[in-house]
Amino acid sequence: MDHARAAALLEAERTRVRDLLSESSDAAQDDRAGANEQGDMSDPATSLTLEEQDDAVTSSLRERLQAIERAEQRLRDGTYGRSIRSGVEIPDERLEADPAAELTVEEALEG
Repeated sequence: MDHARAAALLEAERTRVRDLLSESSDAAQDDRAGANEQGDMSDPATSLTLEEQDDAVTSSLRERLQAIERAEQRLRDGTYGRSIRSGVEIPDERLEADPAAELTVEEALEG
């Protein structure tokens, strides 16, 4: 994959994840505010579950941003598109689907 295409894919993914992170943060604040309102007769465990889900989504999105940052660093270093484990080239189709991919599909399935 050429440098310009990789950079464009990574930037688009960064924008998408940042937008989701913003939405997730707003939802988490709404859930926390709603749980603290007077007269709320709902089950408090439901509020805690929603907060935990919001926190998990936010954490996952932050991890995704870190993966994008690592991919951008590999792009700058000239190692983008190669497995960080084996150095084997990652197919363009995989990078199109996941521009921050660090492993080949086979390596990712191995764990």
